[in-house]
Amino acid sequence: MRPFRDMALRRLVTLAPRYLPFADVATEDVPLSRLLRLSLFQITVGMALVLLVGTLNRVMIVELAVPATLVSGMLAIPLLFAPFRTLIGFKSDTHKSALGWRRAPYIWKGTLYQFGGFAIMPFALLVLSGYAEAVDAPQWIGLSAAALSFLLVGIGVHMVQTVGLALATDLVKEEDHPKVVGLMYVMLLVGMVISALIYGALLTNYTPGRLIQVIQASAVVTVALNLAALWKQESRNRERAIAMETERPESFRSAWAELIARPGAVQLMVLIGLGTFGFGMADVLLEPYGGQALGFSVAQTTLLTAILATGTLIGFAIASKTLSSGQPPERLAALGAGLGVPGFLAIILSSFAIGAPLFVAGTLAIGMGAGLFGHATLTATIRNAPDGRVGLSLGAWGAVQATCAGLGVLLAGLIRDALVASSALTGLRLQTPYNLVFTIEMIFLAAALVVAVQLLVRTKRSAKTMRDSAPQTNPVEVP
Repeated sequence: MRPFRDMALRRLVTLAPRYLPFADVATEDVPLSRLLRLSLFQITVGMALVLLVGTLNRVMIVELAVPATLVSGMLAIPLLFAPFRTLIGFKSDTHKSALGWRRAPYIWKGTLYQFGGFAIMPFALLVLSGYAEAVDAPQWIGLSAAALSFLLVGIGVHMVQTVGLALATDLVKEEDHPKVVGLMYVMLLVGMVISALIYGALLTNYTPGRLIQVIQASAVVTVALNLAALWKQESRNRERAIAMETERPESFRSAWAELIARPGAVQLMVLIGLGTFGFGMADVLLEPYGGQALGFSVAQTTLLTAILATGTLIGFAIASKTLSSGQPPERLAALGAGLGVPGFLAIILSSFAIGAPLFVAGTLAIGMGAGLFGHATLTATIRNAPDGRVGLSLGAWGAVQATCAGLGVLLAGLIRDALVASSALTGLRLQTPYNLVFTIEMIFLAAALVVAVQLLVRTKRSAKTMRDSAPQTNPVEVP
């Protein structure tokens, strides 16, 4: 038995770098176990995303009968803080501490924001839905408390994810930055898949009391996992603290000007915005669409989030392996945007024929496209970062991505509610409002595909110019 176990372990070690392109980022100083423990903060971020965008969005619209516009507004509230991700990343690059810490204080603050939001969220939602009418609770209390809870969770997610990714890049060499960020995002998707399955199982028999237990348990798990992730990751560095005290601090304005002045930086942000908007509008409508148009239960629609995350995980794995071989990220970004178009087309057609199988296939395709697109644009952002400003660059990526995702969610809810309200007069089918949103997403993804191709052409021209301008060395003839 023991020889078989040893042989299996040796085989696993040899297979890991082949099928997990980020596995070779580990070194003796930073083993893979330490990186995996750090990635626990991505598990909590994925858990928050599934709970807010997936489970609660379905529960509020269907079970609690909250208007989709109001739900979309709640889910879009975190975008109010999204632009500040750039500033957070910059501050974590330049933070002054007597212990020499830069990232740890911001990760812990973000964790406390997440905990506070989850602590008050379930009761606020019940008051908002009118469930607490028996105790004469005014609805404005539920509305304001729910808005505050979503804002707090959004602030926490933005802070933890931005600074956590920057801390991960601090631990490895510069050439390994794309690999370690790839590992972090794979763990985000793993957290989304696992939490979606757990939430689906816990809420199979939905009751308001069970909803309270699930959300408050999420608050406790968030603190525990983030504390474990942060423990002894950033070393105390008195020399860095003294050096930063004597250095003249760089202003955020000058650092931002340097970032956007880099070739292709603005065009890359436009690409991120278009693609994120195209993929993000469906987040608030996929589960309600499955419940209302196809008759899925709460547990079944929650599994859709797991299917979407699984597709994204597959796309991320493909992108990690491809980018490690030196392929330009713009090519994968174009491939991801192109894959999303037939994915949404399959979802639209599922309401007319085939039904659930075609809907699931389209959801999986959308997830794969989002994974390819997300990893490619993230890698391009890191490669374009100025020296010593990885946090700023990651913050800019996160600000554009989160803002466009939030705007997409808000617009999707507005379109859905407006068409549903007019369906009684116009005789629209139930799935028509959803299909219109999916069509808009296809248009945005087509625009992202065009921008990605333009960036790819620009990259190839720049590489050709550099090769042509490089000094030619003539071989020395040996007599």
